[in-house]
Amino acid sequence: MSLIPATILTGFLGSGKTTLLKRVLNEAHGQKIAIIENEFGEENIDNDILVTETKEQIVQMSNGCICCTIREDLRETLQLLAAKKRKGLLDFDRVVIETTGLADPGPVAQTFFMDDEIAESYLLDSILTLVDAKHADQQLDDRQEARRQVGFADQIFISKTDLVGKDEVDALMHRLKHMNPRAPQQAVHFGEVPIKDVFDLRGFNLNAKLEIDPDFLKEDGHDHAHAHGHDHDHDHGHEGHDHAPGEHCDHPHHHAHDDDVKSFVFRSERPFDAAKLEDFLGAIVNIYGPRMLRYKGVLHMQGTERKVIFQGVHQLMGSDLGPAWAEGEQRLSKMVFIGIELPKDILLQGLEQCLV
Repeated sequence: MSLIPATILTGFLGSGKTTLLKRVLNEAHGQKIAIIENEFGEENIDNDILVTETKEQIVQMSNGCICCTIREDLRETLQLLAAKKRKGLLDFDRVVIETTGLADPGPVAQTFFMDDEIAESYLLDSILTLVDAKHADQQLDDRQEARRQVGFADQIFISKTDLVGKDEVDALMHRLKHMNPRAPQQAVHFGEVPIKDVFDLRGFNLNAKLEIDPDFLKEDGHDHAHAHGHDHDHDHGHEGHDHAPGEHCDHPHHHAHDDDVKSFVFRSERPFDAAKLEDFLGAIVNIYGPRMLRYKGVLHMQGTERKVIFQGVHQLMGSDLGPAWAEGEQRLSKMVFIGIELPKDILLQGLEQCLV
């Protein structure tokens, strides 16, 4: 049986997750979707659809979709759904897990890494985060859960943009980009998102296409992606507002926010020494793992003609051999770290010391 794609849908209370889900469930896309509500009864997709007296209830809908609310462990529910699919008792093509608005998506994502049985049945496709444009600034200022949800995202949908001015939306997108440079952002209206923008994004899997926007914030007049002819152009910190000398920032409003979720990028043309890098990353993950939300990279390693793809969530880290470097392709390591008050200097210096 081929792997079942899974999508994690997260976002703060009121950001429009339920609206998006209803649309996904009601659209005529011909896909059979299992929706798992990782909730404790605060808000259900639709009380008409879900019956919640029991610990776990699976309801098959008329369009072939399945809904279930979990009261127990996500792992058990995923195993149960996969087993029923294998036996032909349930028919579905993919799974969407809706987390509660106050949840940290980290442990949900980790489920797909930690458990061999889950890893053999499912492919984690992406983490989608909905952000409510009207209330986002306040939520991001006040609630770490909201900031973490942004840090984990593979794709960010911004809802309720019609309720605020264009300048506010621009400032919000700028702020989100600093927190998470690898997640594309899209303004959406009341959950009217084409299904192709929701599924099969391959945002999470270990592939060679590292989604760090090469023209990071370029449209704001900050050309962060310029190489300086040095071996390592590390002045792309994007931490708070780490602009190169002479660059100006068009968003004074943004300086009011000192978000604890930040990102930075490491690049180098020199290859890594595999043993040194493994030791260093192991030590870093040991100490800072709980604060490391997402980290991902395409690495140029000494001794291999292939790209090495690595990524992690919290303390869990994995790597894989990717495709061979193409003839004439610049061999460049690129890594992005997204986390809560990570010690950027220690990380950058340590990575530097792992180079050949």
